[in-house]
Amino acid sequence: MPDFARSDDPAVQAQLDRLAQLSPGGDRLGLDRITRLLDRLGRPQDRLPPAFHVAGTNGKGSTCAFLRAAIEASGRTVHIFTSPHLVRFNERIRIAGTLITDEQLAAFLSDVLDAAGDIDASFFEVTTAVAFLAFARTPADAAVIEVGLGGRLDATNMIDRPLVCGIAALGIDHQQFLGNSLVEIAGEKAGIAKPGVPLVVLSQPPEAEAAIQHVADLRGAPVQLEGRDWTIDPTLRSSLLGDHQVRNANLAWHMLRQQDHIPISRASFLSGLTSAQWPARFQELAPGPLTQGVETWLDGAHNPEAAKSLALLLVDHGPKHIILGVLANKDADAIVDTLRPHALSFTFVPVPDHAHHDPQELARRFGGHSANSLEDALNDLPAPRLIAGSLYLAGEALRLNEQVPD
Repeated sequence: MPDFARSDDPAVQAQLDRLAQLSPGGDRLGLDRITRLLDRLGRPQDRLPPAFHVAGTNGKGSTCAFLRAAIEASGRTVHIFTSPHLVRFNERIRIAGTLITDEQLAAFLSDVLDAAGDIDASFFEVTTAVAFLAFARTPADAAVIEVGLGGRLDATNMIDRPLVCGIAALGIDHQQFLGNSLVEIAGEKAGIAKPGVPLVVLSQPPEAEAAIQHVADLRGAPVQLEGRDWTIDPTLRSSLLGDHQVRNANLAWHMLRQQDHIPISRASFLSGLTSAQWPARFQELAPGPLTQGVETWLDGAHNPEAAKSLALLLVDHGPKHIILGVLANKDADAIVDTLRPHALSFTFVPVPDHAHHDPQELARRFGGHSANSLEDALNDLPAPRLIAGSLYLAGEALRLNEQVPD
């Protein structure tokens, strides 16, 4: 699935155009290209502040948001690298807690693309190099780094000595890169393990836990596994809804507890939980151009496991009229089957600028309606409504409703 970005800033767009010309489309794993690129840039990954490195199929972004909120609640500054962006490319990179500015982004992109030359680096590899370069040049107390895809061969795995590594919930996704079984996927995610660095892991199916433990043992990483070494505290409720977010908050808390370089009090952590933000995770949209004041919810349930978490939320929050757009490489059958008991109706829509399941075909297969756009789907659709199925569709909803993450 090709990556791309657009910007309203001409200087940034000029660099993004260069990136599109220099880099092949789609995901590519491997450490050779990113190693050569970072070497040309002077190995900025060696000059990062103490780093928290988080992998997982679902929940790694929320875990990063909780880590950031806790560190900031303690009065410290933190760099953040996450993906994908929802509306603006800038969302991927926060320098000492503040979104990278267009001026900074254009300059760092220029530096990295000048160095990229004949390396044939991917969109994500270039983006990772931009983040590392920005973080190396600006002081902060910590860095929180989200794995892009997998772990072992992900560009972010160039961090040699993080403070702590974490693995959130695992599921079957990106099989073309990570394998068709949970054992294979778990082994790839565990590839972020480093000698002597604690690896904090949410409970997984037994075969996945065994795979993670095997890789960690080979790498000399001590594992802290939920259910064996620590337990979920159900009182860790946050501004993000759902029991899965309680588990993600617990993962963040136990990652923080496994290090003493940046001491975080329980009070600071709890304060951070109340302020943590992570858009498009069962988020009620504000009144705006898209919603027109009609109750409308948004969730990036882009794979079967995320759809299961959303379905559990809908048990408590009631059924919705669901507007669904699903990328072509995702399991639409599993997503629809999971959400069907909670759907007052289905309206299937395209995912702008990305290969997706045909809305008319989905409507024929599963029943419901199709629409040519998100705006058309919402037209005259009564409350309560829920937009789901792809983070890219979620980003389009936020853009159209003028709720750009900041």
